[in-house]
Amino acid sequence: MSLVTLGVFDVARARAFYEALGWRGQEVEQTVFFQAGGLAVVLWGRAALAADACVEDTGAAFGGTALAHNVRSPAEVDAVLAEAAAAGATVSRPAARTFYGGYAGCFADPDGHVWEIAFNPGFPLGPDGALTVPDLGGS
Repeated sequence: MSLVTLGVFDVARARAFYEALGWRGQEVEQTVFFQAGGLAVVLWGRAALAADACVEDTGAAFGGTALAHNVRSPAEVDAVLAEAAAAGATVSRPAARTFYGGYAGCFADPDGHVWEIAFNPGFPLGPDGALTVPDLGGS
């Protein structure tokens, strides 16, 4: 995967939200690009994104997708959730211990896109923050 595009109701409002989290965007033709590790997160108007994908936009706030950002410690989970709330996010699940021995919580951005912020000791992060999926013993 190289790009994740989020359809937003108001590109300027969405850009301000993500920049309040410390991200730095570049706008080209009413589309904002943010570098996010080895991929880009893109903000584009919902109507334009739906038209481009040839789908109907029902206006649903939850589209069955959650974006995840893994961090290095439980304290960092708390810090990111607090920063998101201060920027205007709704914390939908306060941080707590998880069934897998980690620590995580969730927030929704102003357009309803859900983000999970997680510390997962079983998924190591490299020096650049890249996640490596370990051998899970599955098929």
